[in-house]
Amino acid sequence: MRHTERLTATVEGDFVVFLIGMRINSPWKVHRWLPLTRAMPRMLAELQAEPARGLLGGEMWFGRTTILVQYWRSLEQLFTYAKDKDAVHLPAWRDFNRRIAATGDVGVWHETYRVLPGHYENVYVNMPPFGLGRAGTLHAASGERQSAEGRVRASASAAS
Repeated sequence: MRHTERLTATVEGDFVVFLIGMRINSPWKVHRWLPLTRAMPRMLAELQAEPARGLLGGEMWFGRTTILVQYWRSLEQLFTYAKDKDAVHLPAWRDFNRRIAATGDVGVWHETYRVLPGHYENVYVNMPPFGLGRAGTLHAASGERQSAEGRVRASASAAS
């Protein structure tokens, strides 16, 4: 459902933005990249079924270069999930390193950012809940939240 009003999102306290993706370097080698494209949805299903692991939400785009933007409650929860031998991620990562990494057929990458209250802002107009707007709490972007500067101040007050 698309919201026609001007909205902004907040998250209480610190949170983490985790960007992760892959690039298909050899499109004709489907047997190399298909296992990776299948692994991420399994990880997301596992994380969505267990909210206590710390994933707040995310968005994914598929293509030759695939990107997933995730919002996590904390770095500790992200790192705990990444190292969990009983979760989907670690076996998939080990399989990639054993069978695919050295071939160069698929590239993988990630970036991790800890976000502090008062150090972010966002706005959504004519959008369904998206990105931080789906992972956090949506508010009208009016009054003190009308400007980018005001939204930064409002994100600082979300820490309390």
